[in-house]
Amino acid sequence: MNKQFWCSIVLLCVGCFNSIWAVERPPNIIIIMTDDVGYSDIGCYGGEIETPNLDKLASGGVRFTQFYNTARCCPTRASLLTGLYPHQAGIGHMVDGWTTKNGAPAYTGELSKRAVTIAEALKSANYSTYMAGKWHVTAKTNPSSESNPTNWPLQRGFDRFYGTIHGAGSFFDPNTLVRDNTFISPYADNEYQPKEFYYTDAINDHAVRFVNEHKQRSPEKPFFMYMAHTAAHWPMHAKDTDIAKYKGRYDSGYDAIRASRLAKMKQLGLLDKRWQVSPQVGNWSEVENKAWESRCMEVFAAMLDCMDQGIGRLVDSLKANGQLENTLILYLQDNGGCAEENGRKGPFVARLDKPSLPPLANDYLQPDMVPKQTRDGFPVRQGNGVMPGGADTFVAYGESWANVSNTPFRLYKHWQHEGGISTPLIAHWPAGIQSQRHGALESQPAHLIDLMSTCVAISGAKYPTEFSGESIQPMEGVSLASAFNGKPLSRSQPIFWEHEGNRAIRDGDWKLVSKHLGGWELYNISSDRTEMQDLAQTHTDRVQTMAAQWEAWSKRVGVIPWAPPGKGKAGKK
Repeated sequence: MNKQFWCSIVLLCVGCFNSIWAVERPPNIIIIMTDDVGYSDIGCYGGEIETPNLDKLASGGVRFTQFYNTARCCPTRASLLTGLYPHQAGIGHMVDGWTTKNGAPAYTGELSKRAVTIAEALKSANYSTYMAGKWHVTAKTNPSSESNPTNWPLQRGFDRFYGTIHGAGSFFDPNTLVRDNTFISPYADNEYQPKEFYYTDAINDHAVRFVNEHKQRSPEKPFFMYMAHTAAHWPMHAKDTDIAKYKGRYDSGYDAIRASRLAKMKQLGLLDKRWQVSPQVGNWSEVENKAWESRCMEVFAAMLDCMDQGIGRLVDSLKANGQLENTLILYLQDNGGCAEENGRKGPFVARLDKPSLPPLANDYLQPDMVPKQTRDGFPVRQGNGVMPGGADTFVAYGESWANVSNTPFRLYKHWQHEGGISTPLIAHWPAGIQSQRHGALESQPAHLIDLMSTCVAISGAKYPTEFSGESIQPMEGVSLASAFNGKPLSRSQPIFWEHEGNRAIRDGDWKLVSKHLGGWELYNISSDRTEMQDLAQTHTDRVQTMAAQWEAWSKRVGVIPWAPPGKGKAGKK
């Protein structure tokens, strides 16, 4: 036998060994989350926004059609990171405001020490851990006073971190920007100086960097990475080149875009013909400044387009490093579309031809979500008709476009109706998801609490009962690994929600839900996921049973009655 034959045999054996090793070795895990994005915004869930990289992950993986978040940024992040309901993780509301002052353990505004993060749990399985993006699970965000952080990513299990501690701000000059444990300025950063700083790009670029550095430094170890994008949270900021792609795309108005999405969702199998579509919000024929309204959605689309481009670069780096085959990528969103009107009220403010304020020094901005000026001295403008996109603007896209984002569901971020809590979940894992499942839709209900259980199950990690001297609460969720390949989940309990007095429980096909100060509404989600046919008056026994289950859960996790600021003291029944 000749030398070429034996070389072929050796290469074949090495290839087989690498394939077996890739499958048997615990997978890398990447969780990607976007901010204030609706159920139908990305392409593979019905949207016209160009997200080819997410669409490709979906076609090579599984799309969950009934995955749920907690309807708001801080609680969602706390629940995702810990596998607990947000109240158990110490963030029953947000990280600041009235709830942090009443002493209730569920409302400290700090990620609880009686919870471990996924990063902390996966350390037991020898994972390296990385994070890029928005943290927003601690109130300690002030650069001028924070000298010894105790609840930032590196103190909660992550080896490396690049991102913001705060919840929102300029995409061109983000506040509370941190590398590892040190506040930095995007314009005085020796490690990262792109031609144009844009926060979405910076998050994506650092995710790629972490993947490449891990391959160089620790190729024998699996890694966990959490990417928490701020796109497409207000303000509507995007690069000119991305906005240009969508020029005129939304000139037809709310109804036409929503109708197009509904047609595509039907084609994709995401819209049951039994569901009555929720009402359209906003009348395009009555909009006075259509150019402004169109521009708001153009910028929103551009923000997601840019985010998707970066996900493509991340996938390319995994491919180049031979890591894609055994990497589980999960994509989801922190809440439904956002109907908040930030920056849309008040008189129009024209842009100045030249700066009118002294330029800012090369250091970080104070943690102000609405900066007063750009770094080069232009005042930041808000008001009806201010065209969004540039660094000197601070405008949201408004309720009517949020209604389009949440097609076909009711309500928005904050509320526990489907428009507030429904998110896509894409699962892509070539070594762990059977090829016949690629492109499949998975309809079993699932929740953020399930992500910790999934990560622990597939990594071989040991979820602790005690950590750093604290007793740790048990995981609330179930592993989704079986559902990746079409098998039943082992869930034995209903799924629960509460935020700002808005309440819900999902048990099988039935959902009980209420808006703050309103009564219980009952829906059969299989036949009426758009929540248009309230059955509470005809199924009173079921309402009573589910309401009692919710009350028992709320006491167990520490829910207190919601009292908005200025409306009385919370916590008294």
